[in-house]
Amino acid sequence: MPDIPPANAPSLDAYWMPFTANRQFKAAPRLLSAAQGMYYTSVDGREVLDGTAGLWCVNAGHGRRQISEAVARQLDTMDYAPSFQMGHPIAFDFAERLAAIAPGGPAAGLDRVFFAGSGSEAVDTALKIAVAYQRATGQGTRTRLIGRERGYHGVGFGGISVGGLVNNRRVFPQLPGTDHLRHTHDPARNAFSRGLPEHGAELADDLERLVALHGAETIAAVIVEPVAGSTGVLLPPVNYLERLREICTRHGILLIFDEVITGFGRLGAPFAVDYFGVVPDLVTTAKGLTNGCIPMGAVFASRAVHDALMHGPEAQIELFHGYTYSGHPVACAAGLAALDIYAGEGLLTRAGDIAPDWSEAMHSLRGLPHVIDIRTIGLVAGIELASRDGAAGERAYDLFVDCFERGLLIRVTGDIVALSPPLIAETGHIDRIVSTLGEALKRLA
Repeated sequence: MPDIPPANAPSLDAYWMPFTANRQFKAAPRLLSAAQGMYYTSVDGREVLDGTAGLWCVNAGHGRRQISEAVARQLDTMDYAPSFQMGHPIAFDFAERLAAIAPGGPAAGLDRVFFAGSGSEAVDTALKIAVAYQRATGQGTRTRLIGRERGYHGVGFGGISVGGLVNNRRVFPQLPGTDHLRHTHDPARNAFSRGLPEHGAELADDLERLVALHGAETIAAVIVEPVAGSTGVLLPPVNYLERLREICTRHGILLIFDEVITGFGRLGAPFAVDYFGVVPDLVTTAKGLTNGCIPMGAVFASRAVHDALMHGPEAQIELFHGYTYSGHPVACAAGLAALDIYAGEGLLTRAGDIAPDWSEAMHSLRGLPHVIDIRTIGLVAGIELASRDGAAGERAYDLFVDCFERGLLIRVTGDIVALSPPLIAETGHIDRIVSTLGEALKRLA
């Protein structure tokens, strides 16, 4: 990329960047200085199409004045208030608005909302609620938590314990007693599927194997992403989630859906719960919750789970858990404004209208060099590349850099390209994503 103008070149030494090869990045930095609508502006003044909605979070596009004005008003009114044994109206207002669009609708009863500060915090919150629920219902031996290989549930110790990405786990100790289902990625049988993959529902029966191994009376909850995002857009096989729900119900195990990525319209329905018609007991959210503007997470709990903890003396704290920034008033203001935008512009379902054209456009890349699989759902795509011998991930990283230099931001994980543009994307944006990516794939050859 062109040299960064000296006036816009900060010192890069002090900032220890997350999930980044710091030395590699700082030798050739990619810096963004502004954002509006579907585009970023780089520090050297280039327009960069956002093919990833930031990090899966800017669902309504960048620079939404309605949100920034709501944040400014709230900062002027009250910048912060505690949520421990105190309250402020906007947190209750936001929870009520969320309950009104809760995953699965009124019949699902997932309308009790616990606020956190991020997706990672939402996951750890849900895991703790699940264990607390089991204890409150006389099932105190149920402490085991089950995740899935190639699952991503944030970076707290709970999240990495149930997560299944080896690089996130190998250096750190994990919670004792966790276990994992197999992942559902099966390119030998499902490559280039249109829609959900046909093969793999039987992998949900791994939970029966773990029940036989550990005993159902030891298992508190199973957590899965309905669509695994950060590991490279892995779609659930037909009837997989339904099968998992049935096994959990039969054995008294809570089912948690991690919808940090799929929540708030990404699949073409408000939540994956709505898209698949499978109702879990807890749902974690973040990212699109505030359109990525202010960090925030939330857990939707079923009334059954919530009410099980509402016993004992009224002066007793029911759940010894929470965060300084739970229900932060400024984050709530951003979230309320985001909900207004989603409702006013139909963004919670818009991806469903775009999905056929999006899928067709993505699958047009089939046959280009190194492409070994393409997966789409809603306004999400995963494009899997063949790895270089002894250099896994390098091919996709080179593609990432090439696309950025030509005005397109993509995300790569290993040798998989993940695309998830803002839900305001138009046909022209999709065409530009495909053409830029296609030419870059040809250059890789």
